[in-house]
Amino acid sequence: MKLALFNEFIPGAIKENEIVDITKPVSALAKCGPQYLMEGLMTNWATYRPLLEDYVSRTKGRPVSEVRLRAPLPRPSKILCAAANYKEGIEGNISDLEFFHKSPSAIIGDGDTMILPKVEVTIVHHELELGVVIGKTCKDVSESEALDYVFGYTIVQDGSARGILSNGQMSFFTQKNWDTFAPLGPLVVTKDEVRDPHDLQVRLWANGELRQDYHTSDMAHRIPALIHKASMFNTFFPGDIIATGCNRQGLGPMQHGDTIVQEITGLGRLTTLVEDPLKRSWPYGVDAEFADFVKKPRTQRGALGPPRIVPANSRLPT
Repeated sequence: MKLALFNEFIPGAIKENEIVDITKPVSALAKCGPQYLMEGLMTNWATYRPLLEDYVSRTKGRPVSEVRLRAPLPRPSKILCAAANYKEGIEGNISDLEFFHKSPSAIIGDGDTMILPKVEVTIVHHELELGVVIGKTCKDVSESEALDYVFGYTIVQDGSARGILSNGQMSFFTQKNWDTFAPLGPLVVTKDEVRDPHDLQVRLWANGELRQDYHTSDMAHRIPALIHKASMFNTFFPGDIIATGCNRQGLGPMQHGDTIVQEITGLGRLTTLVEDPLKRSWPYGVDAEFADFVKKPRTQRGALGPPRIVPANSRLPT
């Protein structure tokens, strides 16, 4: 099933090109707010699934084109992101598995606007990723049981503001945690509709130019391994999200006025607008320098990343 929130965060289910308002069959959850409603659905999915399948099959919906889709999980308790978790097309190019947290306040929905920060950066990259939605409370999960705790999948954009230093070092916190830097959705697709999450095509267009175009089979540490390791440290709750990382060969800049369209097989399309109060500009297209940099062994990379020239118009006004 494809679940969504639309207009004033009304719960819905997609069938073909329509969205069905499912407020009535989930009325016991409807007073809880959109995030808690979605979490309640996941927690009680065995009960709600047959009710929803029957209701959606016999209920007329509205054209999806006539509604505003929202982030389907507007405020999860956590978003955990896998760092450098793709082989970049090089067999055996597997880094140690590491994670970072992304702020839930970074989440925005389909058609919403990402606001670039008013600080000096060398570039702001798009990083389109497959998101895993946890469906049950869990801790210390084995790899063999990990997929039992998955509810479904969604699209996640991991916006990244490069070149911001903390005590002279690059920091995931300063790169990743800006408000609006996690466009999400437009759907949560239940895992029964995704035959193999490691067999999906991931594509991103910037103003119509195809940039990211990779396959999840390039994932270095697969989803069971991600859940296993992450759950050693964190208790996961229904609605939590693990962003699985991306192949970084197609990354490029996001800048003022851009329209970013993101698509993963079977998970729909997510559109993000970009606004930059400073109206900075970077060379258009794929960032080839960064793509070459991430292919190098870690021992050959500089601590601060590839050298960059900060655009003259990227500095804060004085």
